[in-house]
Amino acid sequence: MVTYWIARAKIINNESYQKYASKAGDIVESYGGRFLTRGGDYSIMEGTDHFSRFIIAEFPDKQTAINCFESEEYKNAASNRRNGSGDVDIVFVESN
Repeated sequence: MVTYWIARAKIINNESYQKYASKAGDIVESYGGRFLTRGGDYSIMEGTDHFSRFIIAEFPDKQTAINCFESEEYKNAASNRRNGSGDVDIVFVESN
């Protein structure tokens, strides 16, 4: 079942965060992910304005998205934002 990787991000250190973003896109695509949006104009209709960047990628299924997230390639890329350069929430949602 198609699964969506949905991320909300607040960039704290743009230079370090871009090291992550420049690698993560290729990694997601190598696992069959297809970006529906990476940033862009948004309107918060309800809830906090803590996050300022929103990313949605579509995967063929949930397990493939999990495999991507848990891969060594992704972990290495994510270390560039997990060092305090970004605050990120990631959730996987299956379509119905």
